[in-house]
Amino acid sequence: MKGANLDGPDGSISAFSARISGQVQGVGFRYSACHEARRAGIRGWVRNTPEGDVEVWAEGPPAKLEAFCQWLRRGPPGAWVDAVDSAVRAPAGYRTFSIEYDRR
Repeated sequence: MKGANLDGPDGSISAFSARISGQVQGVGFRYSACHEARRAGIRGWVRNTPEGDVEVWAEGPPAKLEAFCQWLRRGPPGAWVDAVDSAVRAPAGYRTFSIEYDRR
């Protein structure tokens, strides 16, 4: 997200999606990300992918999103983050932050 313009149309709410790769499954990444997001007042979701990555959708004030994206680059203790690929998105209007589970 470095260098990305996160300002929404009204300057208050922005959003991004991200895919985090590395050793990010089986280390509490989703639970820690959910805790960090809720603590910061960020809304959206986090989930594992079948490929072994973690995906995030986050909405909130730009400064809080930037701090959350920086946390995603570190992750929780035990995680090893190789890359965070992110893109600015239009807010979808999520009301909470949740962990999504595979519905297969």
